[in-house]
Amino acid sequence: MIFPHRNVRKYTWTSPNGKTHNQTDRILIDRRCHSSVLDVRSFRGADSDTDHYLVVAKVRETLAVSKHAAQSFDGERFNLRRQNELEVRKQYHIEISIRFAVLENLTDDGDINRAWENIKEHIKTSAKENLGL
Repeated sequence: MIFPHRNVRKYTWTSPNGKTHNQTDRILIDRRCHSSVLDVRSFRGADSDTDHYLVVAKVRETLAVSKHAAQSFDGERFNLRRQNELEVRKQYHIEISIRFAVLENLTDDGDINRAWENIKEHIKTSAKENLGL
């Protein structure tokens, strides 16, 4: 593929006398992905301790996400609209405060994963009791 650039951007090698220029370095890409290449050019200012110039390609990358993986959720979904009710919000706040006060008194022996599991379970239990599923 040829991209419109000035000649100085197309050269990838210059002879030691500085008079001869060639386009010797290439970027190889699979035929299926050739339309993803947006631009290719050389950078003369890159300090690479060689008589060749740095060749850079701009490539459009598309990531495919599986629809099945994006839509599947096996966790519990809580009725968060109940948080708009003042009584439910107050009750949830009180219950979370009590549960975290109990957690502060426990010693987790430095196991951060165990501490996280305790916090997660207390939040889930409080939400299930106050908000419902």
